[in-house]
Amino acid sequence: MPSVPVDPSLPPPAPPSDPLAARVRREVAVFVRLAAPIVGGQVAITGLTFVDTVMAGRLSAIDLAAVAVGASVWAAVSLAVLGVLLAVPPFVAELDGAGRHEEVGPFARQALWLGLALSAVAVALVVSARPLLVAFDVRPEMIPLATGYLRALSWGIPFWVVYLVARFTTEGLGLTRPILYFGLLGLPVDVFANWVLMYGRLGFPRLGAVGCGHATAVVWLAQCVAMLVYLARRRRYRPLGLFARLERPRAATLGEILRVGLPSGGSLFVEVSMFATAALLLASLGPAVVAAHQVAINFAALTFMVPLGISLGIAVRVGHAVGRRDPAAARFSAFVGCGLALACQIVTAVVMVTLPRRIARVYTSETEVVAIAASLLLLAALFQLSDGVQVSAAGALRGLKDTRVPMGIVVVAYWLVGLPLGYLLTFRSGLGARGMWVGMIAGLTVAAVLLAARFLRVSRRAAGGAAPGPGYGM
Repeated sequence: MPSVPVDPSLPPPAPPSDPLAARVRREVAVFVRLAAPIVGGQVAITGLTFVDTVMAGRLSAIDLAAVAVGASVWAAVSLAVLGVLLAVPPFVAELDGAGRHEEVGPFARQALWLGLALSAVAVALVVSARPLLVAFDVRPEMIPLATGYLRALSWGIPFWVVYLVARFTTEGLGLTRPILYFGLLGLPVDVFANWVLMYGRLGFPRLGAVGCGHATAVVWLAQCVAMLVYLARRRRYRPLGLFARLERPRAATLGEILRVGLPSGGSLFVEVSMFATAALLLASLGPAVVAAHQVAINFAALTFMVPLGISLGIAVRVGHAVGRRDPAAARFSAFVGCGLALACQIVTAVVMVTLPRRIARVYTSETEVVAIAASLLLLAALFQLSDGVQVSAAGALRGLKDTRVPMGIVVVAYWLVGLPLGYLLTFRSGLGARGMWVGMIAGLTVAAVLLAARFLRVSRRAAGGAAPGPGYGM
């Protein structure tokens, strides 16, 4: 099989003999080329939630609150699936770094089998979410709209999973521009589909929050088809044989992906479930509080896409160094990526502190919601640095395929620190929604400290010649 040229976004690092400043500049340039399209794609994906939130907010506070509650449930389920599949880029990056390009296609097809199985589980969970909403004492008038939203988006989940596998394969190769292309494609599709289905245009009934769910599924279908056509037609992917055949599921390969992916998915589920549970707990405080929380958390999620994109780039960069058997380069790339993420988070924190009300008014014109959301955005500014550190360290550890201990760390940080503290401050100390956000800040800070310490320990051991964890140098 013809070899696949290494993408220029993944060159080896500058020699250690070069001046440190020159090495850092070169590594930052690599990260910009590698991670910028990922960041753009992630921002575009979160922009879909922004569009949904703004368009639902123009209907009513009930529709906005229903979309917020439904989106929180979907976020917990979807990020568990996404977390498992986040094992794909480090594996592909390691194969690429080791020059084993002929193995990428078969590996991607095995990942597809796993993704389809996970999509079936995800569909089953979202269509049966009503008991969960009842258990969390969600207001009765919100439940039919929230469950309708979840059922509506469920038909698009298999298309979303196929798109993810294709995306993570090309991401692992360091070919990240398609992520930006098809992330941006989703925005106009979402706006148009929401306009038609939520507001009842072009002869369609006015479906409100339920129409928002259908519009999300339409976006996933469009992105899936566009990505597959792109991969089939672009010459640089042909030597990989991505569409050559469809083998039966192989237990050994699936087991390797799950060994790394299940803890990774568990970590993401634990993190997102903290935010989702917070939204469900706050639902008992009324539509205005839920809507304000959704405004603040959506903007925080939008800004989080920058360090998340850098984190995905860190995982690829570290995985590529692992394939070359160069742990010192992996450590250096992770440090530079983390510094870049922190710099970006400082900028977003300043924006949140200086413009909280203006940000809130973009989402809604309701005075009460704007006031509450502005106070929450000030708190969101506080956890920007912690969030940047924890996601960067998690990406670096994932690149080393060290995911089991990090999962234990986030369980402690989010479920044993963040949520209990947030619940006590919200319902026992009378702080309301602000108490929940203080708890989330505490959880993210604990996670940042422990994950960073874990990476320092594991990477130091790797640079000294010992294996840094399960799967390193597969």
